[in-house]
Amino acid sequence: MTWTPQTTTLIDCAELLATSARGSARGTFPLSPSPVTHLAYDSRDIKPGTLFFCKGAHFEPEYLVQAVTAGAVAYVSEQDYTEFLTQAGIQPVPVLLVQSIRTAIADIAALYYRGLLDNLTIVGFTGTKGKSTTTYLLKAILDSWLTRQGKPRSAWLSSVENYDGLACTRSLLTTQDVLELYTHFANAVACGIEYLTMEVSSQALKYHRTRGIGFEVAGFLNIGQDHISDIEHPSHEDYLASKLLIFKQCGKAVINKESDVFERAYAAAEECAQVASITTYGQCKEAEVVASDVQSSPQGLSFTLQCPLWKRRLALPMAGLFNVDNALAAISAAIALGVPPEHIEQGLAHSEVSGRMQLVAGPDDKLIIIDYAHNKLSFETIFATTEREYPGRPIACVFGATGSKGVERRVDLPTVAVQYSDHIYVTEDDPLEEPLEHINEHIAQVVRAAGKSPVIIEDRTEAIRRAIQDSPAGSVILVLGKGHETLMKRGLEAITVPSDKERVEEILSTE
Repeated sequence: MTWTPQTTTLIDCAELLATSARGSARGTFPLSPSPVTHLAYDSRDIKPGTLFFCKGAHFEPEYLVQAVTAGAVAYVSEQDYTEFLTQAGIQPVPVLLVQSIRTAIADIAALYYRGLLDNLTIVGFTGTKGKSTTTYLLKAILDSWLTRQGKPRSAWLSSVENYDGLACTRSLLTTQDVLELYTHFANAVACGIEYLTMEVSSQALKYHRTRGIGFEVAGFLNIGQDHISDIEHPSHEDYLASKLLIFKQCGKAVINKESDVFERAYAAAEECAQVASITTYGQCKEAEVVASDVQSSPQGLSFTLQCPLWKRRLALPMAGLFNVDNALAAISAAIALGVPPEHIEQGLAHSEVSGRMQLVAGPDDKLIIIDYAHNKLSFETIFATTEREYPGRPIACVFGATGSKGVERRVDLPTVAVQYSDHIYVTEDDPLEEPLEHINEHIAQVVRAAGKSPVIIEDRTEAIRRAIQDSPAGSVILVLGKGHETLMKRGLEAITVPSDKERVEEILSTE
């Protein structure tokens, strides 16, 4: 499997943008037919022949000076910086002026990488919760199928990590920006990889990070009240409408029959002429892919899977009854891709998702559950399933909330936690540019208003330690919010820290 990039010139780029219904462009200098050999919006990533994009909330004109000095032959921008470059003593280069820099990047990237995606089958999942788990479950299924055929394992892009055939790296975004996405796609194709599964965030859809990328299968999992803010989505309607955009760029749709917005999601998929099929899944008999007779054990979950063509008993080595829905989404996508049932069964049986419902045995029959849950819907789900699966056990929880965005979580998360928890420990979880003590006190006020006394400990490891030490025998301790992550976002930096599982293991090893 090979892909050879076709020559793209500045004139090609200008003509594309000038004829786009969503933007316009003009060159302030005569444009050269010389080839564009690289695309970048980072002034530290410039090569001769680079077309540079003036993009981002933190963009400064000085970055353009650096890019041009390093060899950028032109730039795309919503503003003309010719005068600025002249005043800086830099010979101005052509500018392609656009109405929307986001759509311009996506359109030019699709032009530059044309033909690449003909060699790669991409599956995308969107939803408020479950994207990472579903992505990993489908990856496990695909890998079972592909390795049996002697082919390379599949690639994946997630909020946990990214693997594109060349490297497996930590992820900083649920869905990366468009140039990073195409770099991963190109690496995967170069390595002979045929399938890639990825998480698709509402922000990526709303702001065109996936514009021009076709999904062979797109899955809609669910939607909650998270991500509603001045920074992300101004309303729930905007949040939902953004997620439903995924159907405009897919060939087959997979939809949770039991989602609160099923009818809306189904109609959105049905309205898209290019959607060839729609598959519904759930634990209700009205779905096409159905799970029944769900059983939970110390080894994980099992259930009977019924679909139009076959019926099997499947095992999933994970806790959390809600993960049955995630498995159903992955199974439905696999069926849409034509994966044989035996590989669906084998893939699920050997699946593993870091930081998702990971069980660690503690002292005195205590059980520590580590999970990435960090929004209202995922909190409601994990607390309810914990109470159901471990009835009568005291529950303690350790969590925090992010700074600078998603401020509703500071009310939503403690509101859910106080309904189920005997003890609540408030700690750090990506404070970003906001004072940690301010975030924690906001959470604590909600807990106190509910008549409980939170324990505020800023150091996350110490908070987990106290929760394990202070909880009575037989307790379930939920460590929530970070899961697999090994980066803590403080200010504008991402600091390397232990994952929550590493923290728990270190604490238990010193007890």
